[in-house]
Amino acid sequence: MSLTYRPTLSRAQLSLLRLLSTLFLLVAIGLLVVELVRYSRYRSLYPTGTTIAGVPVGGLDREQAAQRLLETFNRPVELHYGEQVILLSPAVAGFELDIEGMLAVADQARTATPFWQGFWNFLWGQHTQPVDVPLLYTYSETRLRTYLQHEVAARYDQPPTPPQPIVGTVRFSPGEPGSTLDIDAAIPLIEKAMEQPENRRVILPIKRTQPAHPGLYTLKVLLKQTAILHDFHGILGVYLLDLQTGQELHFVAKGGQDLPIPPEAAFTAASTIKIPIMISVMRRVDYDNLPEENEIRRWMEQMITLSGNDPADWLMENVVDKVRGPLEVTKDMRALGLKNTFLAGYFYPGAPLLAVVKTPANQRTDVNTDLDPYNQTAVSELGMLLTDIYQCAADGGGTFAAVWPGQITARECRTMLDLLSRNRIARLLEEGVPEGTRVAHKHGWVTGPDGYMHTIGDAGIIYTPGGNYALVIFIQDNNPLIWEPSAAMFADLGRAVYNYFNTR
Repeated sequence: MSLTYRPTLSRAQLSLLRLLSTLFLLVAIGLLVVELVRYSRYRSLYPTGTTIAGVPVGGLDREQAAQRLLETFNRPVELHYGEQVILLSPAVAGFELDIEGMLAVADQARTATPFWQGFWNFLWGQHTQPVDVPLLYTYSETRLRTYLQHEVAARYDQPPTPPQPIVGTVRFSPGEPGSTLDIDAAIPLIEKAMEQPENRRVILPIKRTQPAHPGLYTLKVLLKQTAILHDFHGILGVYLLDLQTGQELHFVAKGGQDLPIPPEAAFTAASTIKIPIMISVMRRVDYDNLPEENEIRRWMEQMITLSGNDPADWLMENVVDKVRGPLEVTKDMRALGLKNTFLAGYFYPGAPLLAVVKTPANQRTDVNTDLDPYNQTAVSELGMLLTDIYQCAADGGGTFAAVWPGQITARECRTMLDLLSRNRIARLLEEGVPEGTRVAHKHGWVTGPDGYMHTIGDAGIIYTPGGNYALVIFIQDNNPLIWEPSAAMFADLGRAVYNYFNTR
């Protein structure tokens, strides 16, 4: 029989063991409580790395996160209009954050794991995964548009400045472009900036508006001032037609003061009456099929390019009517609706006056232009006649086709313009444009019994980069017109019109 020895603990040892066990248990419970408290605090905060609308809120509680979001998105948006900086408060556009909605999403992610499972993960160093919560907000596009219209565009938009005459010259200063806020394009840019926690800056889209062309009234003032600067106190008649737009300028002035029209003011036509003669010949012959050496061609060219009077008489006698040639030319002008343009006799010295022609223009008693009873015109009628040629040359249409169907072709109208373009004198309208500019024109002047000129006129189509136009200018003075100063004034008048069309 064997005996087993079992050591026994003394009562003192047992008491110590119980004390140590209790102590360890209390320490464990204390540590558990501490960790529970830490976890509870941790669970009440958003995990590190969490963002709401791009704003970091990790380590913040719900109230702190809400405050940070409000501070971030209530900051003004910088609007840059050129050099101007405008601070736009989001509230002006009705911008409101959906704080509760965004925090609810973040809270759901924060508390998705059950408490005790989360606590267990916490003990093992497994932290809650962060989330990115998108921006939730509302705003009023209508309020933003109203603000841009009434507070930004109304204050900062600049209208364009049209070209203006430079005082004392016939030149125009270049216009300045304007600026207009492109509201439709700006709205999405501002929306995007209001959504950003950083870089809340918008370069506003601006439309550049080109300056409008100065009005014809501005040109009229410049032309009258130019005549005054040249110390001209006689009668100035001007007709201008923009061949692109159909806008016209027509005035007659004396000493800078407008004379009433209608009725038209009559001027002695002088050699400008050869334009009507040319048209009358063209409608009576198949001009472009004539041989190059044909007499009609030769005399026509000399009449226009050399301003020959004998060629004009020959053409009227041999093509229009031997006796009534001038009156037939006048009849043609009446058919075209021109009431004040006529030719009442041949050019040769001593030619009889075939008729005394009364017109609305030459019956005026308030305007004295020392009229020649043989030939007269009005600036507007010569301008219309040139325009008829120009339109016919383009497509064969216009007044000629309506009045004389099939009698004047587009090719013949182009021939007329070519003839007028070969009338080169380097003065008057030609002098007022840059070298190389095509000027299809006919000029004329009248020398009185005193041996001095009293009427000078020039009528033409001018082809320029800024647009083609018909221009007729006549000047008349009962005092002598000295050639050089008169021609210089003509050139400046023509130059002013050229600059008007070619300064933007």
